[in-house]
Amino acid sequence: MTAALPPWLQRQLQALLAQRGHALLLDGAAGLGQFPLALALATAWLCEQPEQGHACGDCPSCRAVQARTHPDLCVLLPDALALELGWPLDPWTQERLERKEIKPSRQIRVEATRAALAFAQTTSARGRAKVVLIHPAERLNAESANALLKTLEEPPAAVRFVLASEAAHALLPTLRSRCQRHVLAWPGEEEGRAWLAQAAADEGLNLDEATLAACWRLAAGRVDEALAWARLGLDAAQWRQLPQRLAAGDWGRALEWPLPRQLELLQLLCHDALAHAFGAPTRYFDASTLPAAAAPARLAALWQALQQARRSIEHPYQAALWSAAWAERVRAAFAGPALHSRP
Repeated sequence: MTAALPPWLQRQLQALLAQRGHALLLDGAAGLGQFPLALALATAWLCEQPEQGHACGDCPSCRAVQARTHPDLCVLLPDALALELGWPLDPWTQERLERKEIKPSRQIRVEATRAALAFAQTTSARGRAKVVLIHPAERLNAESANALLKTLEEPPAAVRFVLASEAAHALLPTLRSRCQRHVLAWPGEEEGRAWLAQAAADEGLNLDEATLAACWRLAAGRVDEALAWARLGLDAAQWRQLPQRLAAGDWGRALEWPLPRQLELLQLLCHDALAHAFGAPTRYFDASTLPAAAAPARLAALWQALQQARRSIEHPYQAALWSAAWAERVRAAFAGPALHSRP
């Protein structure tokens, strides 16, 4: 199981396996590999033939984790993410989804949390340990978080919890205090881009060096995010054209992307445009590819609107209307003279 982990995650796994606490919190920016690291930890804890503490990858327990059928592992995910990753839902949620009584949630339902906590109270089926993996932990609603807190305060014997989070600051402070916190390390550029090239090739994506560099730049060094950009078909030429085209209201192939990804793209453009307007270095695009500097006040207003839109982007909007409305809003922000901008 651990052989598939990138080298920087393997190094962190080695350190985490030495921890003896009942609850670990993996904290880091989105795209740093929280979920695969958490799953590797769970696999090692449950392995029946561990090799120097690491999972062997071949015992019945390891194979059951790979098949997502291990009776002593509960993976608690939002419905939508569980369906995306192929993890089974709790029977209550699965039945209601099949009857179309509910839609897949992007939060972790309290019913699923209660089922996971009930699972933690039962005896281990294979006699080794029990593991509850929660990702992303910040998707626990208030009721779910409080229910989990009570269990972490008085944990059942032989049960370990691993919480993977992309926004640990959003968790209850009391919940964070019950866990041993590990801040995920960022990969170095050389190591990260080498892994990205191999991962893209394994998926049949033939990316040249310029495209790899563009995906790496947009992801700000987060390898999972860089791979996600590559999967969208982004190439280096499109990356260079995006700032000017977005500012003109022409999104091209980006219109085919999921709305959360379109919104993120607008945020990256707005970030760099604001930085450039005040003479700071850009992060996601080359400064030479940015549109003529817009008024900082308009860019600041656009940034605030984009931040507000992030809170509701998971709602079932009509995609074409959403994109058209934001295309006009972005075009208007970049139109006209650049008042109070740097010369």
